[in-house]
Amino acid sequence: MCLDGDRLWVFGYGSLMWQPGFSFIERRRALLRGYHRAPCVLSTHYRGTAEIPGLVVGLDRGGACCGIAFAAAATVAAAVIDYLQEREIGLARGGGAYIPRYLTVFLDDGRRVSALSYVANRTHPQYIGCLSLEQIATLIRQGVGHGGTSRDYFASLLHHLSAFDIQDHLLQRLVGMVDTPAA
Repeated sequence: MCLDGDRLWVFGYGSLMWQPGFSFIERRRALLRGYHRAPCVLSTHYRGTAEIPGLVVGLDRGGACCGIAFAAAATVAAAVIDYLQEREIGLARGGGAYIPRYLTVFLDDGRRVSALSYVANRTHPQYIGCLSLEQIATLIRQGVGHGGTSRDYFASLLHHLSAFDIQDHLLQRLVGMVDTPAA
């Protein structure tokens, strides 16, 4: 566990931004360098099935990612980590598509903190790497799982990014493609 003073920082770049699932004492916009938000993880539970997978985002190498950093009090840090391990890695569901990492993020008030985040595991079978935009859009269109559709996930992600004044042109383009499929 890596505490920053009296708190554990957690960096969210996907649904964690609007559904953290834990109590926090501070929330800030944040920039992570060296990774970017990418539609690169097949979802076989929450947004798809093993037979018809959906798609969610992961942190992949290179670039930069704007997201939200949450600070949890040190007194609840262990419980927050346990919760996130199950949510993001889900070993009970045969997970491992994400790897926990403490990464340096830059908060919008100028502070630099070490934050727990989950990076796409490039060696995991659910990591899809580089697909064409059309292939990605197809996965988004088809995915329906325990947590809803991949389409709703990406629309919600785009909505919440906009609410936090974060632009992601690739996601905007993908959601547009999903809404208007090719003939």
